[in-house]
Amino acid sequence: MLPSRLVRPSRRIARSAETTAISVTSRPAVGPRLLSQSRLQRSRDPYQRLRNARPLVPDILARRLTSAGRSRNSQAVVVVAVIGAIAFYFYNSQTVPVTGRRRFNFLSDKLVEQAHSRAAEAVILSVEEQGGHFLSDWDPRCMLVKRVMKRLIPVSGLPELNWEIRVIADNRTANAFVLPGGKVFVHSGILNVCRNEDALAAVLGHEIAHNTASHVAERLSAAWVGNLTAGSLFFLAGAVPGLALFGIWTLAGGFFLQDLLYYLPMGRKQESEADYIGLMMMAEACYDPRQAVGFWQRMEMIQKTGGQEVPEMLSTHPSNENRINKIKEWLPIAMEKRQESDCSGTSAFADRFRIALRRGIPVHEV
Repeated sequence: MLPSRLVRPSRRIARSAETTAISVTSRPAVGPRLLSQSRLQRSRDPYQRLRNARPLVPDILARRLTSAGRSRNSQAVVVVAVIGAIAFYFYNSQTVPVTGRRRFNFLSDKLVEQAHSRAAEAVILSVEEQGGHFLSDWDPRCMLVKRVMKRLIPVSGLPELNWEIRVIADNRTANAFVLPGGKVFVHSGILNVCRNEDALAAVLGHEIAHNTASHVAERLSAAWVGNLTAGSLFFLAGAVPGLALFGIWTLAGGFFLQDLLYYLPMGRKQESEADYIGLMMMAEACYDPRQAVGFWQRMEMIQKTGGQEVPEMLSTHPSNENRINKIKEWLPIAMEKRQESDCSGTSAFADRFRIALRRGIPVHEV
């Protein structure tokens, strides 16, 4: 009995030892070999994860973006849109009675006024944020500006507007502007350059004339249609190539070239038209148009002294020399209009100008 009991445990120990030896010898032999191989593969191919990564844009969507604008349907839509835009441009083209130039404008004055409904509030807020303030209604300078405006508004062709007049207490700035809707802002520094009521009438008449001639509407119309046309042309080349072309256009100074060839000349022509219309307005309001020459001569001296005058080609305004020469050329007409005026404040010229603008005919035919 004892020998058999002693032998059986030894067999169990041998089997357990045998199995233990097998398990011990088999695991280290297989495990480390596979681990080292995977590490070697990763070290040899560092871009494996990148190859297996999901794309940010699915292939189907990427192909659609690349081919956008190249398919026949897309090109047909763009071509039809361009043809429609050209027809729309000619339908809304106008002839400016003063200069005879052709211009594009599809926006009404009422729509422009609504678009700039908060522009006056923005100017007021900007002045106050910079520590400035407005002159009171009892200030002699504010009373002077309102007195001149009282005579110019009836001859502006826009007496129905809700006119608001503010004078900014800023003697260092010689500037004045009129926002759409009849919101007038005058820097007190311009009064020192004007020196008299007639010259101030020339300045304010010029600024009012921009609204009479709907110059803001013209600039907005040109900007909207220009952006739409450029976007259609870029899209016609395909979405991705179009974006590339747009980037090249931007880096190459395309917007500067656009300003140089179109927007700056348009701005100078608008300024010249405002000079003429403003001169006729102040003459009908019985102000002396000859004072406009003296004002611009003083402005020319100030700019030359300060070294601020830029070449006319790079400016939205005509040079002071050309501006003075044109005003001198128009003076006989303005003086004749002043003599014919009954000084009752009737907007004869402004009304005729706006009628002629709508009909596309010269002012003298109205």
